[in-house]
Amino acid sequence: MKKLNDITPIPKSHQIIWWASRAFMVIFAVYGILNNSVTMYLMGLFSVAFSHLWDMFQLFGGKSFITRVDFFAQTLLNIFLVYSMIAYIFNSRTNVQFLDIISHAGSGVLTSWFAYDFAIVFQGKKRHLSPALASFFCFTFSMFIAVAWELYEFTMDRVYGYTLQTSEVLSEVGLVDTMVDFICCVVGSLIGMFAVAFYRNGIIGGKNRKKLRAEVVARSKQDRKEELEYWGIEE
Repeated sequence: MKKLNDITPIPKSHQIIWWASRAFMVIFAVYGILNNSVTMYLMGLFSVAFSHLWDMFQLFGGKSFITRVDFFAQTLLNIFLVYSMIAYIFNSRTNVQFLDIISHAGSGVLTSWFAYDFAIVFQGKKRHLSPALASFFCFTFSMFIAVAWELYEFTMDRVYGYTLQTSEVLSEVGLVDTMVDFICCVVGSLIGMFAVAFYRNGIIGGKNRKKLRAEVVARSKQDRKEELEYWGIEE
């Protein structure tokens, strides 16, 4: 296949995480087949597919903005997928309750991180996006995913008779389960929003933090100057 764009080299540490995660997903799916568990098989199968999202962005994204999504988001997704499968094993064989809380909070962190980068690359290289606006977008996008997931759980329970919301029809237990999931996701989304915004703008982390911070401040001043000039306002 002809390479349409230069693929960013992936650090060895991330490659190890990716392939170890994918190996675990395949084992999980095979275990599901051997134990007549359609749920485990499909969960493992779809996880393998999602673990290649970044690769598919690079191969089929052409020259669109999607190819500029950072590979770090894929690493976070792979770790989360593996954790979700481990949590499924524990939840189906024990009475451990806190794993589900961590899952929904973790999904909030992961989705916020991806959405922030997605908003930035969507703007393009020549157009700058305010960190505050990018943060607002990543938080609302994370909440959208949480709502979509709860709609999926509700539909599966009512149409196919599952108990994803751990309740029977007309029971308040499902409402409590849904609201707890929402609250956990809100907390995770807020943590993820501040973490990615601070990291991407040089406030925390990274060897080149000071250099990045200086670039962000300079860009902000330039954007402010151009905005005032556009409106004909003297500062």
